[in-house]
Amino acid sequence: MLDPALKAQLSAYLQNLRTPIELVATLDDSKAGQQTRELLEDVRSASDKVTVRDDSGADVRTPSFLITTPGNDSGVRFAGVPLGHEFTSLVLALLHVGGHPPRHDADLLDAVRALTGPLHFETYFSLTCQNCPDVVQALNTMAALNPQITHTAIEGGAFAAEVTEREVMSVPAVYLNGELFGQGRMELADIVAQLDSGSAEREAAQLTGKEPYDVLVIGGGPAGSTAAMYSARKGIRTGLLADRIGGQVLDTAGIENYPSVPHTEGTQFAAALERHVREYEVDVMARQKAAKLHPAVDDDGLIGVELETGAVLRSRTVVVASGARWRTMGVPGEQEYRNKGVTFCPHCDGPLFKGKPVAVIGGGNSGVEAAIDLAGLASHVTLLEFAGELRADDVLRRKLAGLPNVDVLTRAQTTEVVGDGRKVTGLSYRDRSTDTERTLPVEGVFVQIGLLPNTDWVSGALALNDRGEIVIDAHGATSAPGVFGAGDCTTTPHKQIVAAAGDGAKAALSAFDHLIRN
Repeated sequence: MLDPALKAQLSAYLQNLRTPIELVATLDDSKAGQQTRELLEDVRSASDKVTVRDDSGADVRTPSFLITTPGNDSGVRFAGVPLGHEFTSLVLALLHVGGHPPRHDADLLDAVRALTGPLHFETYFSLTCQNCPDVVQALNTMAALNPQITHTAIEGGAFAAEVTEREVMSVPAVYLNGELFGQGRMELADIVAQLDSGSAEREAAQLTGKEPYDVLVIGGGPAGSTAAMYSARKGIRTGLLADRIGGQVLDTAGIENYPSVPHTEGTQFAAALERHVREYEVDVMARQKAAKLHPAVDDDGLIGVELETGAVLRSRTVVVASGARWRTMGVPGEQEYRNKGVTFCPHCDGPLFKGKPVAVIGGGNSGVEAAIDLAGLASHVTLLEFAGELRADDVLRRKLAGLPNVDVLTRAQTTEVVGDGRKVTGLSYRDRSTDTERTLPVEGVFVQIGLLPNTDWVSGALALNDRGEIVIDAHGATSAPGVFGAGDCTTTPHKQIVAAAGDGAKAALSAFDHLIRN
């Protein structure tokens, strides 16, 4: 199952086991069952602290296996084969059940241990989903720490009938005690906050009590992370506030145009960014969103940043690198059927539409790439472009043209997402050439029509252009003294990772220059 290199890495990781662990296998003769059996044998052979016990016939999902300690019947369960992006989740689950401490703040881990149950979590994931591992790993950690919590991570491809029955159309999808708990990317602190209503208030009070920063960076993508590193290297007090470290990079499948890095994946790049930031003295405040900017509101000239939680941070300078978000179509049915057939990530949710007809909205590079990827899974793909021709690169258009199960509709204006109240059943559009209305029978709609800058929270405080981007000069300076901008939320013309990183460095150096001169 595992190649020699991966086996060697696994053996090295499992040297950190502190206590014996037992893998309790409930298997069958299916392909997934055979693969699971081979995987468990590879894990067993990687450490003398691992044993495997067969429990086939038990009244649980089959094939699956439980990671526990000898003599116990609770722990972390994987249903299906956790390879691909989820192999790391498997390794971490083995380590945490085996006594190796998770890498989280002690207060957060104490909050997990204090939760009362029973809390039975189930997570549906796909092996190509980049956001799923964060959720799976967070819930696995909770199950490893608290005996009142259980978690089963379910590979949707191996349990297609179950996915259909529960109408799971977007991953990760998390159920708690049989009811839908949440969908999309969540981290450990996010889950604990939903279960512990008082945690948000305590965190807000803690943030408000922080001393002023010299530079406060808003945003954790390539621009914000680079700005934080450059600021910290100057030896000044630096804070980094971000909803998620990595930003849009976390939603990027492959990165092949960053200098000196021939190929990496978005999640790996984001993880490397965070590790690099944390090597410096940066006060990282993750899972936080800025709500309003108050330029120089204090008598001492400090800039205020109000958070959605009500907390207020203060700083002598601010670098706004809040990035951008997916642009929505703004048509009836889009919000109603979001995560019920309307999705923005073909890599995450594509496998859920295997053998089904889908539509892709947008004829740029992202849209055409999505159509190409989905063509290998869906029964049929229809790509709709508002303009008279596709805007994607020639190489992508040629590849798309060679796919037999893809239709391209240009001059097509989407007018409505159609559904039966539970899920998407079709897509209505206007043929702009003939001014006629048509409806496509599809079960999935993948929206790929560009990005909107995350600048609502600075509206009225900073000058914006007609696209909502923050107007900056050659030094990254905005219309407010001491406030600088970087990356995709600004008027920088090219929205690329390398351009955003350069913007972040420039903004940080400009902020430092501002501090020196003032």
